[in-house]
Amino acid sequence: MCPTIFISAGEASGEHYGALLIDELQRRLAAAGQSASFVGMGGDRMAAAGLRRIVRSEDMAVMGITEVVRHLPRIYREFQKLKRAIAAHPPAIAVLIDFPDIHFKLAEQFHKLGVPVIFFVSPQLWAWKKHRIKLVQKYVTRMLVIFPFEEPFYREHGVNAEFVGHPLAELPLPAIRRGQFAAENDLNPATTWIALLPGSRPKEIRDNLPEMLAAAQMLVESLRGKGLSGKGTGFSPYIEPGDTAGLQSPRDAFQDVQTAALQFLIPLAPTLNTAQRAQVRALVDESTSLSLHLVDDARAALFHARVSIVASGTATVEAALIGNPFVVVYRVSPLTYAIAKRVVTVPHVAMCNLIAGKRVVPELIQNDFTAANIVQQIEPLLPDGAPRQSMMQELASIAGLLRPGQFGSSQPGKPTGAIERVAAITMELLETASPALDIATHKSRQRVRPTC
Repeated sequence: MCPTIFISAGEASGEHYGALLIDELQRRLAAAGQSASFVGMGGDRMAAAGLRRIVRSEDMAVMGITEVVRHLPRIYREFQKLKRAIAAHPPAIAVLIDFPDIHFKLAEQFHKLGVPVIFFVSPQLWAWKKHRIKLVQKYVTRMLVIFPFEEPFYREHGVNAEFVGHPLAELPLPAIRRGQFAAENDLNPATTWIALLPGSRPKEIRDNLPEMLAAAQMLVESLRGKGLSGKGTGFSPYIEPGDTAGLQSPRDAFQDVQTAALQFLIPLAPTLNTAQRAQVRALVDESTSLSLHLVDDARAALFHARVSIVASGTATVEAALIGNPFVVVYRVSPLTYAIAKRVVTVPHVAMCNLIAGKRVVPELIQNDFTAANIVQQIEPLLPDGAPRQSMMQELASIAGLLRPGQFGSSQPGKPTGAIERVAAITMELLETASPALDIATHKSRQRVRPTC
């Protein structure tokens, strides 16, 4: 017997979690002497992990009302392809990761087919569109959430929800040394690096990156005009003993801007295709007076950058977990923003601020998102001092809240990692859906030769 597990993710962060989940499920199945086939929607990482893609996530990941309308024919076509595949070959279980606009519709179809549905990474129903809680109540078997305040919200609405922790909170800090990262990305390790993370989708990049680049230019001019130096300002660089390639930690290094220009790191999401990467390159090439570098490792960029400018989204959680001081920015179309202002009911935009219950990092949203405002917020975070130290301490506290053991929902005997816990629950439900397998206890009730 070879059960089919449907796994679907539509955005870069969810696609990353999907790939990790496939790896963990395969490990557990192999330990039980069993196997399964994985089908669904995903990106290159999920495909590399073993997913047979019905639809590519990059063909579905658009956002904003105007952007969705523009690409509606393609989205509809790909969605119908998914529905036909599910109807033709219903899976034993479905794991839907975030991406609620598509996944709620798939959850309804799975419910009609009697397929149990795990929803991993909750849609932000606590912030807006609370009426969609009825869809969760009706179509979702288990809701697995990654932020601590989400579990009580769902349980109050009668949903079987569990805080499993945030997958990013389990990752170690990037191991790559500063010198090696510099060599791989044509950077000077002795200069100060600032990371610019405009988002993972093409529209986000178009909306956010130009203003970030304008802020970068303004920041360089501002610092140079102030004649800052490494002496007496708390900006002295730090060389780790034995690291002949250059600086090791950005948090101890703010280089003299008179002798070495700032360098700006722009990570590219793995879900961007060749044409979309070329569009980013074209934007970067227009800023000839700045030292701009496209990189592939966002976490390493956040770790080695002195400060960062981060578009609202998963990257803000990554920055908080790494502990790098940053400013949150975001811009959408005027129509989308006008609607959001009427329906969003939470006091903060940045997830780290929502978790903390207060404003830890600055938020520059829509009309407040200007180059001048960015520079005003970023400059105090560059030198060692109270603003920088205070933010880093607050971010460390937030990181602790994203681990189940810290929040108190972890139970003895349960896997403590988010991906491990999601995999364990998937196996439990798969056992119910596939009674020939006793996967949870790693025993075979019937000796069935896998046909995967």
